[in-house]
Amino acid sequence: MPRLTVVVPVYNEQDVLPLFAERIRPVLDGLHVSYEVLAVDDGSRDATPVVLESLRRQWPQLRTVRLRSNSGHQNALAAGLHRAGGEYVVSIDVDLQDPPEVIGDMLRLAESANLDVVHGVRADRSTDTPFKRGTAGLYYRLIRRIVGTEVPHNAGDFRLLSRTAVDALTALPEHQPVYRLLVPWLGLPSGEITYTRAVRAAGQSKYPLAKMIRLALDSVVGFSAAPLRVATWLGLGGIVLSTVLAVAGLVAWIRGDVVPGWTSMIVAVGFLGALQLLCLGLLGEYVARIFTTLQARPAFVVAYDSASEADLCKL
Repeated sequence: MPRLTVVVPVYNEQDVLPLFAERIRPVLDGLHVSYEVLAVDDGSRDATPVVLESLRRQWPQLRTVRLRSNSGHQNALAAGLHRAGGEYVVSIDVDLQDPPEVIGDMLRLAESANLDVVHGVRADRSTDTPFKRGTAGLYYRLIRRIVGTEVPHNAGDFRLLSRTAVDALTALPEHQPVYRLLVPWLGLPSGEITYTRAVRAAGQSKYPLAKMIRLALDSVVGFSAAPLRVATWLGLGGIVLSTVLAVAGLVAWIRGDVVPGWTSMIVAVGFLGALQLLCLGLLGEYVARIFTTLQARPAFVVAYDSASEADLCKL
């Protein structure tokens, strides 16, 4: 069992992989502890599997796990956590925006302070675009307000976990995990290491706006019933407004001030119809998650693990 496992989700990263290996290997060798680097190929469609195999032949500590299809960043991370064997597990992206040199600081802090979690916190995000910084700030404000202040601000998926934390996370029946919220939810002793976020070393971001919106939706729906309560309050507000309109219409009819027309009716019906659709949509998000949980389908399927002799014999 290695002292340290570094989990690296990878998707279509043929250009940055050699740079990542060149930079992180001296860092890990310099720690003078037993380690493995667990690269989880999330169904890449470029030459990523070939590059990983080439690197593995030159780097004995590199282990590759290949998923049968693209399952998403969080599920690829989950696959790595389920198969990580180290006493401490560090998760890091391959794009080198999070510096591998910080891993040593995380490990020393965890050992000296007896911590189960060490978050990597981005103290400086000046290399990100203004849109990225703005949307990220909005996301963290929203999550801290809904989930709680225990969620570290500007802490992504660059973190160190003890074996206790990893076992607790892998035991959870989560089908759509959001680890930046699940880890603080555990309430384990934790600390922070700050760093400056760098620009991407090569290639293009694999986290476009659509995936960011999906992550925010999973974060809100998966950790809070607030949308359901919003739907309830909107429904109550619609009922109150409709009652006021009905009373106003009755008074106008008694006074004889009724003007023939259909504008007010169309506005009221349209407003109430939109309100009902919104509430049904919010309820549908929760029902969909219940349906997914009842199906009990795996969030990812491993096709190959270089540490498995059985898989090696099949190739």
